[in-house]
Amino acid sequence: MRIGIPRETKNHEYRVALTPAGVRELHLRGHEVLVETNAGAGSSFTDDEYVTGGARIVPDAAEVWGEAELMLKVKEPTSEEYQHLHSDLTLFTYLHLAASRETTTALTDAGVNAVAYEMVQSADGRLPLLAPMSEVAGALAPQIASHTLIKSHGGRGILFGGVTGVHGAEVVIIGAGVSGMRAAQIAAGMQARVVLLDNSIDALHAADRFFRGAVQTVYSTTDAVERAVATADVVIGAVLVPGAKAPRVVTNEMVAAMKPGSVLIDIAVDQGGCFEDTRPTSHDEPTYVVHDSVFYAVSNIPGAVPVTSTAALTNATLPYAVLLAERGFDAAVSTSSALAGAVNIAHGQLVAQAVAEAHDLEWRPLAD
Repeated sequence: MRIGIPRETKNHEYRVALTPAGVRELHLRGHEVLVETNAGAGSSFTDDEYVTGGARIVPDAAEVWGEAELMLKVKEPTSEEYQHLHSDLTLFTYLHLAASRETTTALTDAGVNAVAYEMVQSADGRLPLLAPMSEVAGALAPQIASHTLIKSHGGRGILFGGVTGVHGAEVVIIGAGVSGMRAAQIAAGMQARVVLLDNSIDALHAADRFFRGAVQTVYSTTDAVERAVATADVVIGAVLVPGAKAPRVVTNEMVAAMKPGSVLIDIAVDQGGCFEDTRPTSHDEPTYVVHDSVFYAVSNIPGAVPVTSTAALTNATLPYAVLLAERGFDAAVSTSSALAGAVNIAHGQLVAQAVAEAHDLEWRPLAD
């Protein structure tokens, strides 16, 4: 199969879909891999390294998209890439279509097959392709919060971990999944006071066992969120409903009651965000102010550390990319329930119910 790897076009997106080592695995299996010139430069991979791995370097995006049967990406296609979509293409990437009707329509109109990294689910309920980037985003969130809390950056002027005799920041994390747990681990390690909320008692029990009292766990209700947010210096939203829009758990009224200069970081922005006032931002202009609180809602947070992120992403996606390349779209999704559950669009038809409901669009079950 001809497999394409383009240079990402999203703002400050330095990741690339595969490392040269990942390309070599596909090449050794007899597949032709096309890599756009300088696609890996942001992750410190040269074209020569991809050539050594067996890739063919092509000069522009149009050629990669035009020749590819299977396109491996990091982020959903941007508007400038819509023109390259075609009906003979299977797209395998982070899609987050519930947050974008425009992208959903572009993909269905082009007749592509679209499989979402973030919806691949293993038999035990894990999300193995979302987990590594969730972990990166969770690890970065407290570091970003610490930076944003500095007075000259718009924050309250609080040292995240405090000093002898002075409290550090009070950090509220909503969601005890992969990103929330990682955020709590880093925040606690930075000596902040951490409160972790979730509506799963099992998740809270697991957090209690892991942190052994270093992090306070609270069952998430509207009242509990309201009380926690009111006294927080930092709120990190890490709520996930796989494939669907994130629920809005922090309202505008809650933000209005927060302390001036408090910081809110919405890791769930890719899925529409879990704060009412969330709107996607970029690494160029990452923050904005609502009721004197600073919002950070960059929709590709892991892109800030591409060397780490690209390696972690390749480790997770490669087995599924091999399956799609070896068997083709129809056979792969027929034999792999993990891939089948991640199909958003099949031959131009929307098959993801949660995406359809988010945009009031028609859909059909994949089995049809």
